[in-house]
Amino acid sequence: MRISAKGEYAIKAVLDLSLRSGDGLVPIQDIAVRQAIPQRYLEHVLLALKRAGLLGSKRGASGGYHLTRPPEEISVGDVLRAVEGSQAPLEARRRTGGRNGDETYELSELWEEIGKAVSEVVDRVTFGDLAARAQARRSAVRAMYHI
Repeated sequence: MRISAKGEYAIKAVLDLSLRSGDGLVPIQDIAVRQAIPQRYLEHVLLALKRAGLLGSKRGASGGYHLTRPPEEISVGDVLRAVEGSQAPLEARRRTGGRNGDETYELSELWEEIGKAVSEVVDRVTFGDLAARAQARRSAVRAMYHI
């Protein structure tokens, strides 16, 4: 499985917005700094997510981005498909000429099984889940260091 930089940045950006869900609009500059993503590249990523209906935005000095649905209703698979295409996160690798009984055919079946397994995971995990994990980890760190 290979997730492109665009896919990874999209996941980071949506997680950032999920952690700030309910806080109103989040400026793109803030997301870029917190997630260490070049702002110019992030603009393209967020535009793809907006076109897919996952984000809304407002221009101007008080503008920014927001999720169009609760984080619990947006899966990692939704985000990957929005920026990577409908075959994301893993395309089944098929070789031409594979026949039942030869190694190429069996490998083709294996790639398909792996693709289905990956899709099941990314479609099951929501940004609500990821935000809860991040908040729990932050709480544990604060408790450990008495912050």
